[in-house]
Amino acid sequence: MEDVMLGNTGVKIEKGVIAEIPVYAIHHDPDHYPDPFTFIPDRFMPENRGHIKAYTYLPFGSGPRNCIGMRFALLEAKLALAKISQKFRFSRVTDTDVPVVFNKGRALCQAKRLVVGIQKR
Repeated sequence: MEDVMLGNTGVKIEKGVIAEIPVYAIHHDPDHYPDPFTFIPDRFMPENRGHIKAYTYLPFGSGPRNCIGMRFALLEAKLALAKISQKFRFSRVTDTDVPVVFNKGRALCQAKRLVVGIQKR
């Protein structure tokens, strides 16, 4: 709607320019997340949330235009994981890549291949 200066950086974004936030790059920046390519879900536990810098974790965007379906998506994911974990047991097998190898340059994080063993409970 109008030209914007980015703080004291001297960077000006002119009216009409499309700006994209590189969420994947932010989420994998070692300045924000030590050892960013290691799966450490504990870093998002309530007691550790104080270590996350503002606007460095943006899975659904932020601000007034964040994802309208965020709450529904999170609830749906939790319910799906709960149902799956009740009926199946997952395990590493000899063909499992450790660590997991991801495709580079994609908007969404996607493993090149993910081989796991599944056993019905």
